[in-house]
Order: sequence, then C-alpha cells, then structure tokens
Amino acid sequence: MSFAETFKALADPCRREILQLLKNGKLSAGEIGSHFNMTGATISYHLNVLKKADLVWETKVKNFVYYELNTSVVDEILLWLTDLRGGKNNEEEL
Repeated sequence: MSFAETFKALADPCRREILQLLKNGKLSAGEIGSHFNMTGATISYHLNVLKKADLVWETKVKNFVYYELNTSVVDEILLWLTDLRGGKNNEEEL
C-alpha cells in the first residue's frame, strides 16, 4: 500500500462517500452508482482509484462486480496517524 495513493483516493468527497456506503457491507457497482448523479463510467473511475489504493476489494459473481471495504488499510492509516501524533489519545487533549 502506498500512502500517496491512499491519500489521493481519500481526497475526493465522492470516493469518501463510496467508502461510507461500503462500511455497511459489500455492494455492486450498480448499487453504488444509484446513490450518485453521475455516469457509470465516472463511478467506475472512482472505484478503480479506490482499488488502486487498496481501500476496496472487488469480487466478481456471474455478471456482477461487488465491492467491499478493505479495513486493514484503514487500520494501517489510523495506526500511522496515531504514531504521528506521538501516541496521544483524544482524552489527554480534552
């Protein structure tokens, strides 16, 4: 995983919204697209950026492609950010 690719993927609000949708479980590309007012090609582009950053996994079942959140990458980012803060937790700063 490249942090550069991950942060590039997270920089876009549409991709962040896709990740929010996927936190509830896997969805097909069509189900994801139904939440947005954009073309299927644009949704596909955003999904490819998320895949390249390893933030989502793709599973093909017959004629459908399903996407799900890769929480291990999210955990890595959180660990890195916590380390960057010096291991402080939120309660210490309040």
